[in-house]
Amino acid sequence: MAPIRILTVDDHPLLREGIAAVLEGHDGLELVAEASTGEEAIERYREHLPDLTLMDLQMPGMGGIAAIEAIRSEFPEARILVLTTYRGDVQALRAFRAGAQGYLLKSELRKDMLATIHQMMEGKRRIPEEIAQEMAGHAEDDELTPRETQVLTHVARGEANRDVAGALGIAEETVKAHMKSILAKLQANDRTHAVAIALRRGIIEL
Repeated sequence: MAPIRILTVDDHPLLREGIAAVLEGHDGLELVAEASTGEEAIERYREHLPDLTLMDLQMPGMGGIAAIEAIRSEFPEARILVLTTYRGDVQALRAFRAGAQGYLLKSELRKDMLATIHQMMEGKRRIPEEIAQEMAGHAEDDELTPRETQVLTHVARGEANRDVAGALGIAEETVKAHMKSILAKLQANDRTHAVAIALRRGIIEL
């Protein structure tokens, strides 16, 4: 049997080294290339056409979600497993919508990565139970609009409504209306609570 050819994408060299060490101990797996940015991931994918790609989400420049979309648009059969520290259900949902078939927390890497790789090569999807439950629990929720996400990101930086309005080129009353909608959608008690929920679920990043 030919080995499973793997591309790893992560901006942390130590993590890439750790993955390489795990893969080296198994004859059925071969690390064919590494990348540290989304742009490099696309280039390495074109060069090596790996059987499976391990993709980080948070990287400088092009992030993992955009890289997944780009690779899958060019190579619809690409198998992509997200490796991330983010437990948020929204991040996971975005990754699957972009075309990923698996989602694995970096804390579970040594314990579950090999089994997950083989599951995905069999055509199965993989998502941690806790994140699957969180996604199911929010399945009926209304998503924040792109503008609401922008507003909440500015609020998370400690900006007042007036500052948010100036930064986005909208009226202060419009910011207040967006915040009212955000609180309702996230079932938050106040601005601070809304920010905490959004960070935990991966709706916004700081």
